[in-house]
Amino acid sequence: MPNGTRRRILETALRLFASEGFHGTSIRDVAKELELQPSALYSHFPSKEHILAELVQIGHEAHHEALRGALLNAGTEPAEQVRALVRAHTLLHAAHPQLAVVVNEEIHTLPPELSAPAMALRNQSAAFLREVIERGVAMGRFSPPHAVATAAAISAMGVRLPYWYEPAGTLDIETLADIHTELALRMLGRR
Repeated sequence: MPNGTRRRILETALRLFASEGFHGTSIRDVAKELELQPSALYSHFPSKEHILAELVQIGHEAHHEALRGALLNAGTEPAEQVRALVRAHTLLHAAHPQLAVVVNEEIHTLPPELSAPAMALRNQSAAFLREVIERGVAMGRFSPPHAVATAAAISAMGVRLPYWYEPAGTLDIETLADIHTELALRMLGRR
């Protein structure tokens, strides 16, 4: 995230977009929370869509880098790579629930020219898991009923976390990541 007023705008918009939705939040709402005039926001962002686009990009960059780093440190065994990817995916979604909600729910409200960079990262990130699964199937390590559907189901476990997971509850984030990795490997029919 950038610093200063721009950061404050993004943090406030993130909170409002997560609780009220993109369409339920106006520039006036963001400005009021920041105790600024709406026109002051326009010196930092040309529109509300540009604020959302930056949040979506920040979220996708953080996710992509977390997955990429996890994969690079996981070795060459497909099961360990799946563990690393699922763990990173779970930890990021559980640790940043507001950003996860806004990124996943609101990206489709953006016009294509503003969503394209984030969508490219999203596709690259999704390819990490699909490629590991395909390699694991080819090596005889996995036997999922359908590789693409299983990859989507594994991904959905993390994406849905902000809607039910409470970090202050009885399930700590590390145990949650362990559970998700075990579930993912079960879905893949690990041999």
